[in-house]
Amino acid sequence: MLNIIWIFFFVAAFIVALIKLFAFGDTQIFGQLMTAMFSLSKTAFEIALGLTGILALWLGIMKIGERSGFIRVLTTWLSPLFVRLMPEVPKNHPALGAMVMNMSANVLGLDNAATPLGIKAMKELQKLNPFKDTASNAQILFLVINTSAVTLFPVTIFTYRSQMGAANPTDVFIPILIATYASTLIGLLTVATVQKINLFDKVILAYLGGFSALVFGLLSYFASLSQAVMLEQSALISNVVLFSLVMLFISGAVIQKVNAYEAFIEGAKEGFETAITIIPYLVAMLVAIGVFRASGALDLIADSLRGVILAFGFDDRFIDSLPTALMKPFSGSGARAMMIDTMQVHGADSFAGRLSSIVQGSTETTFYVLAVYFGSVGIKKIRHAAACGLAADFAGITAAIAVAYWFFA
Repeated sequence: MLNIIWIFFFVAAFIVALIKLFAFGDTQIFGQLMTAMFSLSKTAFEIALGLTGILALWLGIMKIGERSGFIRVLTTWLSPLFVRLMPEVPKNHPALGAMVMNMSANVLGLDNAATPLGIKAMKELQKLNPFKDTASNAQILFLVINTSAVTLFPVTIFTYRSQMGAANPTDVFIPILIATYASTLIGLLTVATVQKINLFDKVILAYLGGFSALVFGLLSYFASLSQAVMLEQSALISNVVLFSLVMLFISGAVIQKVNAYEAFIEGAKEGFETAITIIPYLVAMLVAIGVFRASGALDLIADSLRGVILAFGFDDRFIDSLPTALMKPFSGSGARAMMIDTMQVHGADSFAGRLSSIVQGSTETTFYVLAVYFGSVGIKKIRHAAACGLAADFAGITAAIAVAYWFFA
């Protein structure tokens, strides 16, 4: 799918440029395409280079959290919920442990650990699946929860915002929490409706009630503030919570007698390797998006959508962030490049820059997760998995737009 999208950007840019050249006599258009290719390949490298230190810092901190046992703590805490959401999975089955560890890794933003744990969980669930080529209810629920982007520590978003010059890179933290809550809740409700899961079970209600109380408590608090005070308080709470997590990780390492410094160094090395690894992907996607924008094709699409939105009397500022939202279900790297492009063109602290960051943090690469997780166990009939995953994505995008207007408009 990513290959098709990447080729589309170049072909569309070429066609639009030809139209401009022969129909409108724009002799500069192909020069602009070449300038975009060269300048954005340079920009991609500079961005990746600038990310090295920030990625080393945050992956080092996350490695301390991983070593100090926070995944095990979250696993213990979440297990009762999974037992009730998936009654066909026997209690103490290895699948439950793998699923909860995967979710715990996602919650902490440990993407590198989450994917192999997710594949392991899917393989364990496949052992319980009586129809090996068809997704089971438990597999679908697990996948949809994965695609709803349950992340409480969106490190990569902060990293890119910092690199792109945001005055306060973490000012989108509270909005992301609210949007990802909406995404996860709708994903769960959609699957529960199709699979007839009893959401009125006391344990399930306790978990959902706890999460909802936290989110609605935040909503009620911020609703009582003026916008200026709300932004100030949001930034304060975000920074206090995030630094407190850092201290919690370090304290856990001390209690568990883990060498926090060595864990940090190991994670920081992974951060350096990650920064180097993403250079080809950033070059590929930013150049493709750059020529697509330079040709005028992206503006043509955006202006068409803007015209429809304005015709209904709605505010059109969210249109500039839609490329990130539309790309995210298909490709994480593509959506990341779209987010960077939006921040580069409009500014990291612009409405569009912040909204694209919130969208990136509250939605997931649904089709990629479908392909990887189901492909790892040979499932061909996915039943309602895609529809429920996309419902979660749509809820996340809608909530992201709403909360961005609330906080930053």
